[in-house]
Amino acid sequence: MSKRTRVFTTMAAAVALTLGLTGCVPWFLPQPAPSTSTPTGENVEGDLAPFYGQVLAWTDCEDGMHCTTATAPLDWDDPAAGSVDLALVRHPATGDRIGSLLVNPGGPGGSGYDFVKDSVDYATDAALQARYDIVGFDPRGVGKSSAVACYDPAQMDEYLYGLTTAERGSDAWLQEQEASAAGFAAACADKTGALLGEVDTKSAARDLDLLRAVLGDKQLNYLGFSYGTFLGATYAELYPDKVGRLVLDGALDPSTSNFEVTSTQAKGFESALRAYLTDCLAGKDCPFDGTVDDAMATISALLASVDASPITASDGRQLGANSLLTAIIYPLYQATAWSYLSDMFEGVLQGSADGAMQFADAYNGRNADGTYLDNSTEAFMAINCVDYAYNADPASMRAEAAQIEQIAPTIGKYMAYGDISCAAWPYTFTGERQEIHASGAAPILVVGTTNDPATPYVWAQNLAAQLDSGQLVTYEGEGHTAYNKSNSCVNDAVDNYLIDGTVPATDPMC
Repeated sequence: MSKRTRVFTTMAAAVALTLGLTGCVPWFLPQPAPSTSTPTGENVEGDLAPFYGQVLAWTDCEDGMHCTTATAPLDWDDPAAGSVDLALVRHPATGDRIGSLLVNPGGPGGSGYDFVKDSVDYATDAALQARYDIVGFDPRGVGKSSAVACYDPAQMDEYLYGLTTAERGSDAWLQEQEASAAGFAAACADKTGALLGEVDTKSAARDLDLLRAVLGDKQLNYLGFSYGTFLGATYAELYPDKVGRLVLDGALDPSTSNFEVTSTQAKGFESALRAYLTDCLAGKDCPFDGTVDDAMATISALLASVDASPITASDGRQLGANSLLTAIIYPLYQATAWSYLSDMFEGVLQGSADGAMQFADAYNGRNADGTYLDNSTEAFMAINCVDYAYNADPASMRAEAAQIEQIAPTIGKYMAYGDISCAAWPYTFTGERQEIHASGAAPILVVGTTNDPATPYVWAQNLAAQLDSGQLVTYEGEGHTAYNKSNSCVNDAVDNYLIDGTVPATDPMC
């Protein structure tokens, strides 16, 4: 956070003196945000009326922001069966307020509350902060809302970083993975209870409509990143007439299967890794030699080496292939982190696991003392396990693993067999992954980055084409998501849309 200058401090003191002398508030100072939010008062069916009619009372918190808790039905199909809490934080508009802009950072399992509280300037720029109350929220199952709970820190360490002795892909290895997944699922069911079966994205989207209404907005204004695009698109499908201005950045394709997600992401991260190596080999202090293909072969050998013989870190934990892959993927999300990736590779090539463990810990939300920042891992699993269908048949998984490895020869092997994680889940996905059209909705902005490894560009193209009112904004570059990442073309397109309702006539190709 930047420091205030002496000039700013002096001006503030002068204003305070003027107010003390005159007792009047100048017209140009923003009015304080209300301490309560008045619901829209719209008609809903009987059991939902108390939820849609609740008045939110905001309290000062988080260094000038406001916090509150809303209540939603545990089961939207049976609103009388109990409730869940939804935690919200608000950065009040600094200028002429349009309404509320709800923000979701992705995941699933990411905390919108912490995203806004800790980094509102990263989430949104000054133009949006002037016109909107920026509202972060934790979806059901996440963070400060009614949350999924599974393991204590020691158990989570074993679940995330534990090693197996059997050969990857063998029957014995599959059995070890199945036992690990079953133990995790049982713990989640035991500690979370009925909420575990109600954390699907459709339920979260219905929560989103509730939040819209109790915040007092007739239509939803929303900025969703990564998984947040699926949440926003699901909302538009359920409530097309309530769509105000929706920006979906780093889009998911709603119609993709779990296998298609994994294979496309494997291809995306393989492409991003090659882009990193191209940049690395053209500069100084690159830990690799030769061509990009030579460097990819070195990384492939490195993954195979730690898979067979893990490296012990200074804290006693062992770095295996799964954790090393996590460490590689983490800095590939943003090209600005590539230099740190070089440092990490240099350390591992010299036999040190510490740098890689730090990256894996950062990705997993693990603190240096062994505790975890939040429940994002548990929530990620719980939401994905009820949002997709899974097939843990060994023959099917082996066939899919071969396809993924063909698509991504360096890292694909270590991204396969993901169906095991949800095979023993106590709740299953009962629908079908389908295209989302949101017929009748107002224009929706879909932002895609051409070499986004986590949500590949083709997904943004697909979602924009599926939505009846979708408009694609392309950023030609690297990294995951594009808004507020120092590209004025993307920012202008998003800000003009959210503030003035201006929809680009064509893709600006930023």
